[in-house]
Amino acid sequence: MTLTEDQLTTRERPDFSRHSNHAATAPAFFSAWDLHAYYGESYIVQGVSFNIHEGEILALLGRNGAGKTSTLRAIARVGSPLLTHGEVWLDHQPLHSMTSHQAAAAGIQLVPEDRRIIPGLTVEENLQLAQITPPVGWSLDRIYELFPRLGERRKQEGVTLSGGEQQMLAIARALSRSIKVLLLDEPYEGLAPVIVDEIEKTLNIIKEQGITTVIVEQNAVRALMLADRAVILDTGTVVFDGTAQEVLDNEALRAEYLAI
Repeated sequence: MTLTEDQLTTRERPDFSRHSNHAATAPAFFSAWDLHAYYGESYIVQGVSFNIHEGEILALLGRNGAGKTSTLRAIARVGSPLLTHGEVWLDHQPLHSMTSHQAAAAGIQLVPEDRRIIPGLTVEENLQLAQITPPVGWSLDRIYELFPRLGERRKQEGVTLSGGEQQMLAIARALSRSIKVLLLDEPYEGLAPVIVDEIEKTLNIIKEQGITTVIVEQNAVRALMLADRAVILDTGTVVFDGTAQEVLDNEALRAEYLAI
């Protein structure tokens, strides 16, 4: 059954957590509702549901293979995995009925693990390319104010930047579009702690601008220290939905589902 928007925002939601008394509340700025998604015949996302309120940072966590990246990709409507059931709502808009381009125009921006910096283009050209079609987001001046290192390297080819600088460019490119929700897949991977510190400062500034962020990250402790809330997946299902501090305080929960 396909729910209407009014049904989605008023219908009582179950408590998806086995470890927390925190229950998803409605209406929410963003809602994923009973998502099921497949890669071919492989059933990866198995009924994932969670809400996010505007301006929150949510850590989406779990062991390797838990379905975190697949959930992000299903939300961003990239087509793989194939979303076969469920609904995704952002600020009263039904993303589940959109293509990836339409979802991006509605405000969803995915920064994938491989960052997708375009070879042969400078830093500035990567940013300008993101702004070719409306709706346009932050101006180049505003982006360079947030990322002064990118401003210094604006004429340098994007793929020749360091790993941390490439991650900054990938986030900056997302901000170049009109953005409501930033989806980050493994943003800390391969980066030195001092660079992770810089990225976290940037994400807090982005939060102050009212942008909602979902972060998938194997460095779970760093993600939890940044986040307001956490959702933990295990074999494609939600096993915890609560505050980030609850996870930090619960050693047994971390050991069972995060191996930390």
